[in-house]
Amino acid sequence: MENGNSSSDNKSSHKPIRCKAAVSRKAGEPLVMEEIMVAPPQPFEVRIRIICTALCHSDVTFWKLQVPPACFPRILGHEAIGVVESVGENVKEVVEGDTVLPTFMPDCGDCVDCKSHKSNLCSKFPFKVSPWMPRYENSSRFTDLNGQTLFHFLNVSSFSEYTVLDVANVVKIDSSIPPSRACLLSCGVSTGVGAAWETAKVEKGSTVVIFGLGSIGLAVAEGARLCGASRIIGVDINPTKFQVGQKFGVTEFVNSMTCEKNRVSEVINEMTGGGADYCFECVGSSSLVQEAYACCRQGWGKTITLGVDKPGSQICLDSFDVLHHGKILMGSLFGGLKAKTHIPILLKRYLSNELELDKFVTHEMKFEEINDAFQLLLEGKCIRCVLWMG
Repeated sequence: MENGNSSSDNKSSHKPIRCKAAVSRKAGEPLVMEEIMVAPPQPFEVRIRIICTALCHSDVTFWKLQVPPACFPRILGHEAIGVVESVGENVKEVVEGDTVLPTFMPDCGDCVDCKSHKSNLCSKFPFKVSPWMPRYENSSRFTDLNGQTLFHFLNVSSFSEYTVLDVANVVKIDSSIPPSRACLLSCGVSTGVGAAWETAKVEKGSTVVIFGLGSIGLAVAEGARLCGASRIIGVDINPTKFQVGQKFGVTEFVNSMTCEKNRVSEVINEMTGGGADYCFECVGSSSLVQEAYACCRQGWGKTITLGVDKPGSQICLDSFDVLHHGKILMGSLFGGLKAKTHIPILLKRYLSNELELDKFVTHEMKFEEINDAFQLLLEGKCIRCVLWMG
């Protein structure tokens, strides 16, 4: 692992930047808009100026969380777009002025896994919810004006006007693409679309069931639509989600609160004549994973889990069902996508009017209104809210 000492070459001119950030100082309490210091990038790192950042439910999850891996004070945010302000030593992929998407999933391009087509899980920088820089343990680039360390989040920390990332976590993109649309591919839309496209490899004419029609579930529906699925069944407790889901390709809806004495899986199995080809759990509930697994078709059905449950949650499956029914259960981080390979492909599909990013953005607000934006997300009144810096 490279040490964090810079040599006294042209990088020595880099200085700390004073800027605004929305700091999470205590679980569940409003974020505090304050001035902070952002250190220069170390070797293999880049410092970027955030153009805009979107809110994701994972930000809310860790904002509320009171047990590890929660830690405070922290700068949350991980779905954004920015411009490279400066680069550390040994950075060759990007230069100052490049437009980039930060991604929470590393893509080093060097390890066995990153060179393989079989996985997007980098073995050089294994994914973890760390408060530090990925290449430099116990090292932060953020401090408040009193010198207190501010922790990082998901390798990005985009709720700040400036942030520092490892070069493995940035993807150079075309600067002409609207920032408020491109930033969605930094996490949420890529995760959902990728889960259908790359992880499940949904086939044309297939039947898909989506548990939870939040932003990730809707992105799965968009991905299934792009793949040519003929039936996309949405499952949610909120009936208004069906009208929203139709814009993303959802063809049928099941309200899990009105299934009477039947399990949701029983209703789905009856609707589909034996189960769906692909089921996606997008809520973060171990019990829903079991329901999804129970209603995917025996012999070839796949259940993909994307939701983030609380730490320590267990999934319980009947061993007879696993052995005798030939189903597949798999997780999908970042939709199984390799950021530096697949994000440019998704951007091309957006520019060719195939991938419809516009319909995901329901609100655009100022960065200073971030607590109001959090409330909209908590109340289920937005799909994606984009916050503009400056």
